[in-house]
Amino acid sequence: MDMNAPIIDTEMPETAGPAVGAGSQTLMRGLDLIEAVSHEVLTLSELAVKLDLTKSTTHRLLSALVDRGYLAFTPRAGYRLGPKLLLLGTLAQAQADLVQVARPYLEDLSAATEDTVHLGILDGDSALYLDKVPGRRRITISSRIGDRQRLTSTGLGKALIIDHTPAYWRERFAADQADGAPHVDPALWFERMSGYASRGRAFDLEENEDQVRCVAAPIRDAGKRIVGAISVSSAAQYMSDDRMTTLTDDVCAVALAISRELGFDPADA
Repeated sequence: MDMNAPIIDTEMPETAGPAVGAGSQTLMRGLDLIEAVSHEVLTLSELAVKLDLTKSTTHRLLSALVDRGYLAFTPRAGYRLGPKLLLLGTLAQAQADLVQVARPYLEDLSAATEDTVHLGILDGDSALYLDKVPGRRRITISSRIGDRQRLTSTGLGKALIIDHTPAYWRERFAADQADGAPHVDPALWFERMSGYASRGRAFDLEENEDQVRCVAAPIRDAGKRIVGAISVSSAAQYMSDDRMTTLTDDVCAVALAISRELGFDPADA
């Protein structure tokens, strides 16, 4: 069967609800198709029967999933999981491993400092927050797991890119400023960033959120690549310059401990 062969769709709409409802229903059907072929290779007809859909609807959904790489089609065999899912599975495993390894360290660091501790990774040109352990102080840090934040205005983001080139720093800083990041003098920011890179840690000096400061350090893998970062964040009243300097040793020590668990050997760095 040719999956691209035209099929006349005579099916009437199955819902008269609002567009968002129809979109959600389509999404759920697509996920059902992915789950169905995760167990075995199935043909169009078999999938239509299994999900109780018309062939035209099934074909339309399958074509979209094949086009995006979530499914693949083999003539005379049927549909199977596609290459995009292999990539996402690898990324999900890497993230899960990092969170699992780091979590006990984050909890200990939060308990020792009484402040909020974050774990994040570089996701495109943003910092993606994977985990958060709230501190004991009666303050609110607005970050949430799953948030994406600017790289150049967060301590976590800066720690993630301290190995990048100065040219990338300038490009990212200009892009973030254009995108509405709080204004910082470019020369001052670049001077600070250069210092962070040389010291192996980064600060957020109320650049991302008013009255919130943080100390951050990168996490490295066996190949010495930065694969994540941790940060300790608190209200500025608890984050004097002296305390941030003191916290640097603690944050860097925890980041190193996590890195060792991921295979990093500082002796080879």
